[in-house]
Amino acid sequence: MKTKTDSDFRQFFIGFLTCALWSSCDNSTESGGEPFDANYSRDDIAFSSLLSMARECRDFMHAHEKDLRRYCVRMSGMEAAGHDFWLTKNRHGSGFWDQGLGELGRRLSENAKVYGSTDLYLGDDGKIHAS
Repeated sequence: MKTKTDSDFRQFFIGFLTCALWSSCDNSTESGGEPFDANYSRDDIAFSSLLSMARECRDFMHAHEKDLRRYCVRMSGMEAAGHDFWLTKNRHGSGFWDQGLGELGRRLSENAKVYGSTDLYLGDDGKIHAS
């Protein structure tokens, strides 16, 4: 039986992966190519990369559960939290810090940055890998 926590993780992870594909390019041209989401889906991410990304998301969710609950009350749920986790940890121009959440946004941002950035790339096997 699925619990609320399983559902929360699923939504968080979907938001995280969706944002990763949207904000990362396939480097098919000198100018960076197309965003991965133009030609690929979550199904195209290598299993080993999915596992490491899932571990990172689960760890962040577990360590910051109370702040994420507060975030979800004020924002649009766990999928949005996963999206902001990807943006913040990769230091994009948006994320937890610019959602008008004050101290809560600052705390989530500082904690997300600890995880460092992740780059996606297309491997010789045709799968998307994370490094």
